[in-house]
Amino acid sequence: MEEEVIRVRTPKDDEIIGIVMALLGGGRMEVSCNDGNSRVCRIPGRMRRRLWLKPGNLVLIKPWIVQADERADVIWKYSKAQALWLQRKGFLKKISLDVLV
Repeated sequence: MEEEVIRVRTPKDDEIIGIVMALLGGGRMEVSCNDGNSRVCRIPGRMRRRLWLKPGNLVLIKPWIVQADERADVIWKYSKAQALWLQRKGFLKKISLDVLV
C-alpha cells in the first residue's frame, strides 16, 4: 500500500506546537506547549468562526511579544494524520499523542 502524501505546516521562527487542555470561554483556552510552558491562548477574530477546538486538539501557537510565557494566539489546528506525521518526524518531543482526540 502506498503512503499518502500529507502537507503539514511546521513551526517557523517563534511558533510552538501545543495541545489544548481546557476551554476557558470567550474564545480562550489553556494550551500545554512543547517548550514546557502552559499558556492562555485565544483564537483571533479572523479565525473564530472557522476554527472549532476542543480539549485534546493539537494546535500551532504564536506567543505574544509581551507576556510571551503566558499568552499566545492559535494560528493552526492539526488533524490526526498531520499529528502522527509530526510525531514521526520528531516535532513532538514533550507531547504524547495519547491525549489527542
